[in-house]
Amino acid sequence: MKYVFIVNPIAGNDDKEKIFYRIKSTFRPLDDEMIIEETKQVGDAKRIATQYAQQYGSDCVIVSCGGDGTVHEVVNGIAGTDTPMMILPLGTGNDFAKKIYNTKNINVENVIKSFGLYNGNIKYDIKPIDVIDYNGEKGINVLSFGVDTLVETTGRKIAQRLPFLGHNAYKVAIVPVLTHPLHYTISYSFNCVDKQTGREFTVEQSNKDYALLAICNASWYGGGFCPAPNSVLDDGLLDVCVIDGISLSQAAKLIPRYANGDVNEANCDDCSNYYIKSARVYMEDGSALIGNCDGENFDYSDVTITVEPKAVKLCVIKD
Repeated sequence: MKYVFIVNPIAGNDDKEKIFYRIKSTFRPLDDEMIIEETKQVGDAKRIATQYAQQYGSDCVIVSCGGDGTVHEVVNGIAGTDTPMMILPLGTGNDFAKKIYNTKNINVENVIKSFGLYNGNIKYDIKPIDVIDYNGEKGINVLSFGVDTLVETTGRKIAQRLPFLGHNAYKVAIVPVLTHPLHYTISYSFNCVDKQTGREFTVEQSNKDYALLAICNASWYGGGFCPAPNSVLDDGLLDVCVIDGISLSQAAKLIPRYANGDVNEANCDDCSNYYIKSARVYMEDGSALIGNCDGENFDYSDVTITVEPKAVKLCVIKD
């Protein structure tokens, strides 16, 4: 088996050299092969993952060594193939890793040990999970619009300037974003499913006044906010959270609850929740959406979104 470690050298964790020295030592007596590929620019992780997936298929594991941006690119390289992905959370936010390792406080050393990458007893299960398709690109975590995208964008800039802040850069970013009214406009059509009855129905809104819209495969994003605490990675559905346009005083009360996964239509009059198979999100006037997926911004004015069931094979820690 070939293990291809795709490494983002500028990702958040400063202990990469020590980590990879120990992993290399583990592989020396093994028949398995360790290959390290460093990324140099945007798109490299996708290109490398695609190359190895096409060449080796299921005889290869792509190990994503970075943050959510690296995971996003790897997913776009392996979706629909037989090549599984393992995630070593070495980035700043590591939001998707929070879901799969079931903790907000990820210890990468514990993850590495659990996979046996330090002792040579490499072990994992493979779990097929869903992905989000949006205009032909793949996402694995959260597709979002509105204030959360502005916080994500601002937080990334702060993290680049002040790397010692780590994921707290996204919390700092809330302050400048909240100096402006939280009222934006968006139009959408959701193809929804009632989970209890299986009934399908459509929800449509035109020029809706909103603060944020999150379409979620997983749960966490933006450095630790949680719009979909009960998301399921392999149910063939995406969880949707829509929050209406709100005042700054309302936002100040909602933000801590939103971070803790405690904002939903049962306890908040300004919130709506849906489970969807597909959607269209767009701007009536053709202007660019305030949107991103997995922390990667886009400037589409019209997005077609579908869930691709079990399109990526994920290496998960054995119980």
